[in-house]
Amino acid sequence: MGPARHPGRVRPFEARIVRRVRGSALGAAEEDALAAEEPLEIRLNGRAVVVTMRTPGDDEELALGFLANEGVLRAGARPRRVRLLADPVFAPKGNIADVEADEGDVVRAPSERTFHATSACGVCGQASLETVERAFAPVTATLRVAASALEALPARMRKDQAVFDRTGGLHAAALFAPDGALLALREDVGRHNAVDKVTGWALLAGRLPLASAVLVVSGRAGFEVVQKAVASGIPVVAAVGAPSSLAADLAERAGVTLVGFLREGAFNVYAHAERVVA
Repeated sequence: MGPARHPGRVRPFEARIVRRVRGSALGAAEEDALAAEEPLEIRLNGRAVVVTMRTPGDDEELALGFLANEGVLRAGARPRRVRLLADPVFAPKGNIADVEADEGDVVRAPSERTFHATSACGVCGQASLETVERAFAPVTATLRVAASALEALPARMRKDQAVFDRTGGLHAAALFAPDGALLALREDVGRHNAVDKVTGWALLAGRLPLASAVLVVSGRAGFEVVQKAVASGIPVVAAVGAPSSLAADLAERAGVTLVGFLREGAFNVYAHAERVVA
């Protein structure tokens, strides 16, 4: 399968005029960069599934990761292709990603869940609480990772956050090997979108389940981040910020090692500490 090229130029940030205040003095007008946020409609075999707000770029991976992590596509599915389309009225910038997949790879019909998701929401629009925690197999990978290797990951991730350097306004999600080698990093205004992008990369590369990977996110670890990790078979999730109580509960039940407040020299382990070794 080969992803199509974007019909237009991908712009992860946009220029805006700003006037900075320093020491109560209003400065002159100058150009600044803001993280881009635009809607992306994700379709499966021509049928709309979701409209999500995201930062343009890596849209093929985002679409694939979203569909796999939401249980719409079966684990290990290999869709035929992703077409990035433009609509002259509704999506002139090419903000439509249509995933073409065999019916045998489709677990749930798109009509079972069609909604709008903001860049801040990974589970918005669910019909009931029962559908929020979907039935993915628990993570049983026997991966072990050294505490010293974990501590080094935030700085390694920060080094590759190119768009954050320009805007200061993007989340990042990165996949690392247990020895700290960077496998993939993606940025987005939505932390859950960034996770979908890196897991979509893994799907395209034929690397699911990610039984030998560590997922690091730049912000907090909410329920939706852990849920997407479970869907992709990721055994270790580490966040620079705090986890939520629901994220910790899910990690405990699903066999995921959950790390929070990750920084050099210190971090907390909230679930399945047996994977972290000295």
